[in-house]
Amino acid sequence: MPITLETLGVVCSLGADSTRVRDKLTAPDHKPVHLTCNSQWHVEKHPMWVGEVTAPLPPMQAIPSCHQSRNNQLALAAYQQISHSVDSWKAQHSSQRLGVIIGTSTSGIASGESAVAHFLQQQHWPHGFHYSKQEMSAPADFLAYLSDAKGPVYSVSTACTSGAKALASARALISAGIIDAAICGGVDSLSGLPINGFSALEAVSKGICRPFDAHRDGINLGEGAALFFMTKNPQGIALSGVGESSDAYHISSPHPEGAGAQAAMNSALRDADCRAKDISYLNLHGTATVKNDEMESAAVARVFSAGVPCSSTKHLTGHTLGAAGALEAAFCWLLMKSEQQQVQLPRNHTRCGDPNLPALDLVETQTVTQPKYCMSNSFAFGGNNISLILEHVYDSV
Repeated sequence: MPITLETLGVVCSLGADSTRVRDKLTAPDHKPVHLTCNSQWHVEKHPMWVGEVTAPLPPMQAIPSCHQSRNNQLALAAYQQISHSVDSWKAQHSSQRLGVIIGTSTSGIASGESAVAHFLQQQHWPHGFHYSKQEMSAPADFLAYLSDAKGPVYSVSTACTSGAKALASARALISAGIIDAAICGGVDSLSGLPINGFSALEAVSKGICRPFDAHRDGINLGEGAALFFMTKNPQGIALSGVGESSDAYHISSPHPEGAGAQAAMNSALRDADCRAKDISYLNLHGTATVKNDEMESAAVARVFSAGVPCSSTKHLTGHTLGAAGALEAAFCWLLMKSEQQQVQLPRNHTRCGDPNLPALDLVETQTVTQPKYCMSNSFAFGGNNISLILEHVYDSV
């Protein structure tokens, strides 16, 4: 029986519910900007565009202080959107068979940054500060607390592939019969550590990022959460294909020809038992850095030699790091859940095509008939690559 992504909770710079996010994701108007210009996280107070969540978030006063962080607040906002599915499932199943697998990159490190600043000024730690807030396991532990999950509970932290790998890990646990359902996805929040780190790498754009553009100059950072309730179901949106690879070319640069990216995409196609021509839409990793776009366009051109509508959505949300793989899979899920016969695809933010890159079918205003298969790419430091394929299964019984 297919392993399906039953319900979605999502929060990012586009909004804090799936309807609002889908509407902005597929809006044909190119003018709205969903990033904000902010200087608060940079050590030299340089202004930069970030994908900040500006929607109201749920209060956390009733939550134990050890769980109170911006990162967990984003997770809570997403979890509240799927809690009804979790509760309905638990009414008929044991919590011992429910797992929590969450991808994150920086976890609650912003709480640690604030605590250190307080300590340097006051010579004591702030009341209620717990080191555990910044541990990688923090969001998974928090969601297990909320859901009373008693199965495997852990976080995946493989930089920008974390959220996608959490979905793959949850599917593997269900396939192996270790659990019957999972709360899975990714969450990351804005903080000084990644913003200054990527700035030191000279990888941050001076404006809104432009993936695959001739004048691209780097990424925008962002924050968000995307959580799925995953279980077995004869119909729905299934995670039917997972392809992973590790080319280990360089600690921060991808393989220049995209060998690992190509291997991940081909592996996902085999796992889903479909062909490249079956994919209706490809959500590109598309960071708008020089090297990522070079290698990804080369790999996509080889795998999809006949072309495929594709785009990067990072100009809408920023690069949400550990949440990105789950968030961009969520975008595919939202497209596939559309009740419209013709589905508007997310556009790519390119003003001037790069003649040095292989030509891709970058989305401008395309629509597709209700998609059966969508693919999402995520690539990370160290040559860590993953491609996911979502399939609309109408009835497998």
